[in-house]
Formats: sequence, structure tokens, C-alpha cells
Amino acid sequence: MSCGGKVLFLCSGNYYRSRFAEVLFNAQAEAAGLAWRADSRAVTLGESLKYIRGPISPFAVEGLTARGIVLEADVRHPMQVVEADIAGSDRVIAMKEAEHRDPLEKLFPALTDRIEYWHMHDIDCAEPAAGLAGIEGAIGELIEELKARS
Repeated sequence: MSCGGKVLFLCSGNYYRSRFAEVLFNAQAEAAGLAWRADSRAVTLGESLKYIRGPISPFAVEGLTARGIVLEADVRHPMQVVEADIAGSDRVIAMKEAEHRDPLEKLFPALTDRIEYWHMHDIDCAEPAAGLAGIEGAIGELIEELKARS
């Protein structure tokens, strides 16, 4: 195995996009022999609670299942990001710059230079199949980048 690190994926509610990214990344990193691991958190969990029904979005579960990934039985509920999450990660990736940059700059002004932004839409802007395919493509690119560096 290569020298590893930690990736932190962020989305609004830590229910759909970031959870899918976390689980998919971990499966692909392990398959690629990378010692990297991912976790995920919410940027605006309080505002997202009205949309959250259970520990993880059924769309994320369906997308993972379609890719041959089975979730563990004890899936945790969404969690709000805290400063230690960002400080303790080697890569921090927020799912959508237009949605997450402002709240992250308000929450963690001293850490904003550590955050990368993707442009992955939530289900209000993209059908789940298309949204998850976009995340899958970006995860594949990230895995290739990490493999090239190890």
C-alpha cells in the first residue's frame, strides 16, 4: 500500500452527495491499493434537517448498490463539520462552490485556503443518476491523481 492520507467531502446536509462520495472513494481507494480514506460532513446541517430522512439518502444507497457497493448495517447519521475535521484532513473537497463557499468562509475564515471546490449539483438541479455519475467521474480523477503521486 502507498503512503496515505485523509479526504474530507463536504455537502450541505451530509446526506446525499458527500456520503456517496465518501463511500465510493473508500471502495475505489481500497481497490486501487491506496492507503487514503475519506470521511464526510455537512456544511449547513441545521438548514438541511427538513430534507433528511434517516442516515443516508436513498438515492445515494441506490447509486452505491448499482456500483456493487453494499453499506454496513450501522450507517451513521449526518454530522456537521467542525474545525478539527478540516484541520485533520489532507484534502477537503466541498461538493459545490456556489453553494458552499460562503458558509464555509463564515464558519472557518482561517481555513478556507485548504478547501477545494467541485461543481456537483444537488437533486434540485440534477437528476440523481446524472449527479452521482458526475461525482463518480470526479472521484475517479482524484483516485488517479493520488495513484500518480504515490
